[in-house]
This record gives sequence, C-alpha cells and structure tokens, in this order.
Amino acid sequence: MNKAFTKETDSDDDDLALPPLLQGGKNYITPAGYARLRGELLNLMDVERPKIVDVVHWAASNGDRSENGDYLYGKKRLREIDRRIRFLTQRLEIAEITDPSIHHGKNQVFFGCTVTYEDDVATERSVTILGIDEADTLAGQVSWVSPVARVLLKARVGDEVSLQTPEGVRVLSVISVNYPTPGATTPTD
Repeated sequence: MNKAFTKETDSDDDDLALPPLLQGGKNYITPAGYARLRGELLNLMDVERPKIVDVVHWAASNGDRSENGDYLYGKKRLREIDRRIRFLTQRLEIAEITDPSIHHGKNQVFFGCTVTYEDDVATERSVTILGIDEADTLAGQVSWVSPVARVLLKARVGDEVSLQTPEGVRVLSVISVNYPTPGATTPTD
C-alpha cells in the first residue's frame, strides 16, 4: 500500500496533556489562568503554526519527502500544534472564569486563595488553590479537585480538617487565608 494513504501515528498521541475533568465537573479557572491559556492558543494559531506551515511548504517543494528531515519534522510538529490547539479550544469553551478577589479580606477558604496550614507533625505549608488547567505543583499551586484542596475548601482560619493520606489520617490546621486584591493577579495579605 502506498505510504501516502496510511494513518500516521505517534506514540504520544494523547489529546489531553493536562488532567481530565471530573465526570460532570466544572472547569473553574481564574481570569489570569484564562488569559494565559488564551494567549498560548493565539500564539499557536497566529505565530507558531504559520511558521511551521511555511517550513513544510518549502521542504515539500524540494522533492523527495521520504528522506526530507525538514518535511518529516515539520509535519510531526504541525500535528502536535493542532492537537494542542484542539485541547486548548475545548478547555477554554467550557471554562468557568471565577475571580477570587471577590473574597478579598475573608478568612474562609474558597477557590483562588492562598492558604497556609500546619499538619499534625508541625510542618507548615502554603498552597494556592487554582483550576485544573492552571495549577503548578512546583510553584505551590494545587488543583481545586486535589485531596488537600477538597478538605481545605470552606474551612476558616483556626479550623482543623482531616486529610486521608496513604500513611493515614493527617490533621491540618488552617493558619491563614489570603486572596488577591481586586485587580491583582496574586494573593496578598
């Protein structure tokens, strides 16, 4: 069979680069997170994809495509870009933008706050509760559907909540809750 009529497959052909949504769940996101994802989408569509299309077009005009690295790499990169564009488009369509600054000054844990808590072995941690598509654990951010966020949500400063972990139940004491000021993008005191 002619190679032109076979389906090209990649081992990394997973459409979802980020965690899937819970069944029937909401896709909450902060305004800053929405803007960042939308910026990435527009950059892919307006800058990255046209550049790669030009490279593929140029490489295809050089003749034999079977051994043309620019052509083969370009086609692969186009598939990756198109996959990411589809993903971002789908996620942004169902996103529910939630502005955490409306809770500024309150001491109860809701979406978008930075909460500082202490566990039962006196380890103090701070996490910011964000949307699935914007949380970065390396930056101290957790998704609102994560186990720690679920037990902290709706708790107040001074409350103790129980978190089930593989090592057993941990008791977390809420020390402080901070929200971004209206118009700001990061939580403050």
